[in-house]
Amino acid sequence: MMKKLTVVSLVFLSAAAQAQSHLDRVMKTKTLTVCATGDYRPYTYLLQDGKYEGIDVALMENLATSLGATVKWQKTTWKTLMEDFRSKQCDIAVGGISVTLKRQQTAWLSAPIAVDGKIPLVRCDDKAKYQTIEQLNKPTVRLIAPFGGTNEAFVHRYLPKAQLQLTHDNAAIFQQIIDKKFDVMVTDASEALYQQKQYPKLCALNPKRPLQYIEKAYMLPRDDMSWKLYVDQWLHLNKKTGVYQDIVAEWIAIPK
Repeated sequence: MMKKLTVVSLVFLSAAAQAQSHLDRVMKTKTLTVCATGDYRPYTYLLQDGKYEGIDVALMENLATSLGATVKWQKTTWKTLMEDFRSKQCDIAVGGISVTLKRQQTAWLSAPIAVDGKIPLVRCDDKAKYQTIEQLNKPTVRLIAPFGGTNEAFVHRYLPKAQLQLTHDNAAIFQQIIDKKFDVMVTDASEALYQQKQYPKLCALNPKRPLQYIEKAYMLPRDDMSWKLYVDQWLHLNKKTGVYQDIVAEWIAIPK
């Protein structure tokens, strides 16, 4: 009798969990709530008119369409990403999020959307000076990085001897390097490759040989298996049919 009750209880718990899935909520409300910093091209960028653009913006619109929904954007920062993700009840967080075990402890991460890596972004005239960790990790090197996120974590761990300036304005960093206010930004190859196209005086160094291996993924609410399986399947199909590659190609060309 006890075994039967246990089985019945598990069935009810499973049904309740499924009923509370973000998958069901999005389809019911016709709204996909997305957290993003809006300061990280080519993934997400918030324009002055209040609209977002970027790789993940196009992909989230595609995901919402697959569910008969529209996207509702929630602004966040790299420093408050996890807190805002939970408090604002976002269905998903996007925008160049790196896979880390620390993030996995609090939220779930989707299947990887891309493989990336940390590389230096520097003035092209100085590219010979900043090729390696040894060259970067010196008191004379002026680094700049946005508050929070994996860029700050990388420089704290691997470049403790360098001068570090943290900023809340990620978009202003690139011109500041050109103006020689700083020397280096260590960031993901995807961002560095995009920004060197926008700023021809900047060079993304060794994108095929990054200083640190990373993967990009989407952040999902913890313990919602139905929602994670849907997002992973949607991503898988978009990659197999070329939709994902076509969207990425509009923003960045990865060197072969």
